[in-house]
Amino acid sequence: VHIFKDNLFAPPVIFELIQKASGADDREMYQVFNMGTRLEIYTTEKDAAALINVSESFGVDAKVIGRVEEAKKETRLTVKTAAGLLEYK
Repeated sequence: VHIFKDNLFAPPVIFELIQKASGADDREMYQVFNMGTRLEIYTTEKDAAALINVSESFGVDAKVIGRVEEAKKETRLTVKTAAGLLEYK
């Protein structure tokens, strides 16, 4: 499978501070800290809408942050950031 995350929430400021203090690059920050992404649930588009409604009813922001696609070869993850695409295998 290919997991493509192209609609992430903006990272909280704390991660910018961690990155500056540690000297870590974006790739490491998303791999280690996931940059503030909350719980991820893999589900159908229809069920995603219902889950978002439940989450928001409790005052928790939620949204679809990506999709799962068929991959020709190995499983991989692509994360779209403000600085560009990050690829993980």
